[in-house]
Amino acid sequence: MSEESEELTHTTEEGDVQMVDVGAKPDTARRAVARGEIRLQAATIAAIRDDEIGKGDVLATARVGAVQAVKHTWETIPMCHQIPITNVETVFDVREDRVVLDVAVETTGKTGCEMEALQGVTTGLNVVWDMVKAAEKNADGQYPGTAIEGVEVVSKEKRALE
Repeated sequence: MSEESEELTHTTEEGDVQMVDVGAKPDTARRAVARGEIRLQAATIAAIRDDEIGKGDVLATARVGAVQAVKHTWETIPMCHQIPITNVETVFDVREDRVVLDVAVETTGKTGCEMEALQGVTTGLNVVWDMVKAAEKNADGQYPGTAIEGVEVVSKEKRALE
């Protein structure tokens, strides 16, 4: 590890938590993509595909939740900067036993947007769970096969403004 990477940027020398000062950094175009998935029963997947979930359109609702989460990340993650979101893309891949969600976030500013992408993925998948929970519960009211997994940042880009 380099000496610079060993520094704790969110704490002072006294151990107090602080927001990182990015004021001197130049504005750059940034993009981050995060991905995650929710494992579901085959019958639930079929109901999503056929728009037969009683609460409504699962993916449309999850898309709105993901975008809202991206826009409000700074309010829920301590020390996260409020950044201008210039674009959010959500892509759902409905497979045989899971729904995969990719969220791409773009901004022009002084700090990255990977936390926003991660927040979009986790909230979008939580919305899917909320929309299908009646179909996923077993006789005891539990969710033995339902799981959100594999949440990760799959890419992060930064380029100078033209």
